[in-house]
Amino acid sequence: MKNHRLSQYLLKDLNIKDKLLHNRLVLAPMAGLGHIALRQLISEFGGFGLLFTGMCSAKAIPQENPNVSLVFNWRPEELKYLVCQIFGSEPESMAKAAVRIEKEGFFGVDLNFGCSVAAICKKGCGAALLKDPELSSKIVKSVRESVSIPLFVKFRLGWDNNPQSAVDMARRFEDAGADALTFHPRIAPDRRNRPPLRDVITLVRQAVEIPVFGNGNLFLAEDGAEMIEQTSCQGLSVGRMAVARPWLFAQWTQGFAPGEDIFHTTAVRMTQILSDHYPDHFSIKLFKKFLPYFCANFKFGHDILKRLNHAQTMDEIRDKLDSIFESSPETLSRPNLNLFS
Repeated sequence: MKNHRLSQYLLKDLNIKDKLLHNRLVLAPMAGLGHIALRQLISEFGGFGLLFTGMCSAKAIPQENPNVSLVFNWRPEELKYLVCQIFGSEPESMAKAAVRIEKEGFFGVDLNFGCSVAAICKKGCGAALLKDPELSSKIVKSVRESVSIPLFVKFRLGWDNNPQSAVDMARRFEDAGADALTFHPRIAPDRRNRPPLRDVITLVRQAVEIPVFGNGNLFLAEDGAEMIEQTSCQGLSVGRMAVARPWLFAQWTQGFAPGEDIFHTTAVRMTQILSDHYPDHFSIKLFKKFLPYFCANFKFGHDILKRLNHAQTMDEIRDKLDSIFESSPETLSRPNLNLFS
């Protein structure tokens, strides 16, 4: 599948419940990275079907104030293509959160059954729920019975390399009322140490009638084309690379051609948007979370990362960016995975 055929496929309409998507390339649900500033930056380039929020606590959402919350916040204009990602371990609290999400006007709600970070799993949330198929199914069913907006579930292969368990979970989620699945074909303890097992995407895709978005190691358009050819998944869910190159969606679906200054202008724009949405100390913190992914684009990314991490203010960060890009640092076609935490 050549790149122009990839864009043709990604721009084919796709039904998710009673809503119609005109673009099958979506931002992956991520923790700590899918914040309002990154979403605005991606939106300024365009080319995507859906965006997902960062992980929001289901217990907190019913009382959250979007004007104060650092996670449960959004721009009004993005609600029509925004899915709110929630985590929790109780059917009742997850359902209550979904009701608030529907009331606010989101496109849909996403249940996180994929996060394998210890702090989340110790609470019985995220990928820990894959150890309890009955409970995870109850959560999906409870949310489905509480809202009418599209219901997404993101999940992993499980806690051991057993493709059949992923197939069984996919069927359970569909039976419980999920409208679409985002599947990351790695076992939960694997923090990307090994390549994703794309064959399992095929098995999950074949096991259900609802759309399956493939996720994992989508760095270049060729990777997306290969995943679709190999698995017949109905869409692509891009995570870390969308942080590294927020113009990726426009590049893959609209033929956007990045100019030589794209990295410099994008990083500076990110500092501006962060400052628009957050207080200084938090905007700097979020920019430094963005940095490893951004620096993975460069041959000497570790050095660039070190120089930028020493900055203490946004003005200092911008000054360092100007200095770094005066010498046109050499870029990589594929990212340096040592920087992709």
